[in-house]
Amino acid sequence: CLFCLQFLRVTKQYLPHVARLCLISTFLEDGIRMWFQWSEQRDYIEATWSCGYFLATIFVLVNLLGQLGGCILVLSRNFVQYACFGLFGIIAMQTIAYSILWDLKFLMRNLALGGGLLLLLAESRSEGKSMFAGVPTMGESSPKQYMQLGGRVLLVLMFMTLLHFDASFVSILQNIVGTALIILVAIGFKTKLAALTLVVWLFAINVYFNAFWNIPAYKPMHDFLKYDFFQTMSVIGGLLLVVALGPGGVSMDEKKKEW
Repeated sequence: CLFCLQFLRVTKQYLPHVARLCLISTFLEDGIRMWFQWSEQRDYIEATWSCGYFLATIFVLVNLLGQLGGCILVLSRNFVQYACFGLFGIIAMQTIAYSILWDLKFLMRNLALGGGLLLLLAESRSEGKSMFAGVPTMGESSPKQYMQLGGRVLLVLMFMTLLHFDASFVSILQNIVGTALIILVAIGFKTKLAALTLVVWLFAINVYFNAFWNIPAYKPMHDFLKYDFFQTMSVIGGLLLVVALGPGGVSMDEKKKEW
């Protein structure tokens, strides 16, 4: 599409940097929160899991250092693959520790966050030099392209948590348009345009519904909205990577070139 080409031409220099910053924003915010809410986080884990003071402290320390360290590596473009795997581990650990596994909405959002990391891993993986060297591939597709496919599919889970099942015209319209866009991203058809549209839509929803800056810092809702805001920004970062890099080889856009 002409609009996407023009947008990419103008933003080519800095779009991947903005995408990476958005993507790691939730880890950066959570790592800083671990520092300022050290005692509360430790006490919560100790009370929830009865694991004792020492193990609860180790949990908070690993979260703090793992997230901030991973963010630094990603932004500096050093050992990005190892940083991604470390952040994958943080997501898995938090999913279990905070009982997210049993909350479908938060589980889907964590999986979407994992999809963003998968796209970041694909971006950092140079062809021919990888920890996957020697792994057989199917046809002409490389592991990088399957990472991009997996990342796209996981990213759209975020939007499934935003669908509202009521009879109002606005909700029905949002559901129809949103569903169409996430299907386009998942299958890789008109991918850049669909992903860019989702970025705009999701950013508007995020600013409107997760305006944590309007809530006093001492209220629990402030932290809840802040967490949700930055997690959503990370998914926006993943979508910006799709806009910057394209859908990869396992997509309808790529197959169209062969027709």
